[in-house]
Amino acid sequence: MEYVLVIAASYLIGSIPNGLIIGRNFYNIDLRQFGSKNIGATNAYRTLGPWPAFWVFLTDALKGVAGVLIGQYLGGTALAELAGGIGAITGHNWSVFLNFKGGRGVATGLGVIAMIAPKVTLVVFAVWAAIVYLTRYVSLASIVAAALVPISMWLLNVRQEFFYFGILAALFVIIRHRPNIERLLKGEEPKIRAGGKTASGPTKEK
Repeated sequence: MEYVLVIAASYLIGSIPNGLIIGRNFYNIDLRQFGSKNIGATNAYRTLGPWPAFWVFLTDALKGVAGVLIGQYLGGTALAELAGGIGAITGHNWSVFLNFKGGRGVATGLGVIAMIAPKVTLVVFAVWAAIVYLTRYVSLASIVAAALVPISMWLLNVRQEFFYFGILAALFVIIRHRPNIERLLKGEEPKIRAGGKTASGPTKEK
């Protein structure tokens, strides 16, 4: 019963569409109408600019943190923590408030990893940031960083349950980025460029 409560509560928290809320309430912009039409931090960066993207990323990551904390409080086991994390990621990607649509789970997944394997988070984030800086492809950075999660967990000897979660999380993020992978292979993936609301409206990058 505890696991059901953990997953349900974490799913609802994960379902909170932070990008949509921030865009609408502070910038009068629906992110689903611009750029990639995704409510995540990358589209917020392209459409609204760096600071809005930072808050979207932070609040989405905190959903993953909250999921793990719910698992700790209600279940008190490693499996309960993972159940909470998975619930939060699931809610973010298939939000009940968005007709079961959502983001790709990168920030929320990072929040989960930060709680269960903080050293891995530092490694993965450093690699992600370096790839974004050098290539300007957020999708490529996210895919490589996701693949690095289970590898880092194995090298740093994290507990077995977390390692298996890392494998599943990596596969999940990579699969969710399948359209990006196709565009990268075709040379059609847009590079990151900060947008912002101007007199002519927000950036409308395709």
